[in-house]
Amino acid sequence: MSAHTARSLRTGDDFTHRYVRIDGKKIHCVVAGTGEPVLLIPGWPQTWYAFRHIMQALALQGFQAIAVDPPGLGNSDRPALGFDTGNIADVLHRTMLGLGISRYHLVGHDVGMWVAYALASDQPHAVRTLTVTEAVIPGLAPPPPIFVAPEHNIFLWHFLFNQIQDLPEALITGREETYLNFMFDRWSFHRDAVASDVYIRAYSTPGGLRAGFDYYRAIPETIRQNTERATRMLEMPVLAIGAEHATNDAPLITLQGRATDLRGAIITNCGHFVMEEAPEAFLEHLLGFLLAHPEV
Repeated sequence: MSAHTARSLRTGDDFTHRYVRIDGKKIHCVVAGTGEPVLLIPGWPQTWYAFRHIMQALALQGFQAIAVDPPGLGNSDRPALGFDTGNIADVLHRTMLGLGISRYHLVGHDVGMWVAYALASDQPHAVRTLTVTEAVIPGLAPPPPIFVAPEHNIFLWHFLFNQIQDLPEALITGREETYLNFMFDRWSFHRDAVASDVYIRAYSTPGGLRAGFDYYRAIPETIRQNTERATRMLEMPVLAIGAEHATNDAPLITLQGRATDLRGAIITNCGHFVMEEAPEAFLEHLLGFLLAHPEV
């Protein structure tokens, strides 16, 4: 395992792009700032770029923000197997070790929330605090219902569709913009704030759709693992954030009885893509939480 800066890429926002090779596969990380490290894990269908506003603010507040493209997403390599959250969590923890970081704050959004829960449960010595937002966790939350009115199924239907083998790729390849914009249009409240063009380009590259869907295809194995994880309480402080016009209090509910120090927040006037739609409100909750738990 080795870490290196493939090219010393810096944007005008002082983001440094780094690559860590884990089990022969490349993991893309973007770093801003210095200080206490914060690992940021995006969900589907986004990339590290979803955290760009959050990274800038964390860096200004004396943190080192590290946003990753999880395996298969963005500029990370696309493995053929291993998309269950236990394996992804292990890869991302070893990525942090490859960057020379053994203990860190952890933030996960959407599918990144699934991964963050697995990482915090499997590597409790490494995770100082856990912040999760805008998802429920397979195996902890009840399975999504099928026979409900369409307006109540807008955040749920894709769980079944994305798990089907081969058919989603066959239907969507060449139509990635139509499919993904359907999500961005309906899941957001402030649609103009979401950098959908960036994500559409990422998921339109070879293997992009397949790797994103494979996180959903691995749900049965993730549920099996989470059944075991549910027997262990999370001992680190946990913050669960929902959005008024998306999951609301579901992130908090899915972790009730799973953590000894759990608190929740709901961001009003916001849709699913909280880090882009309401970065100031999200940061108010996140920074208050992180600053209340400094390294001792």
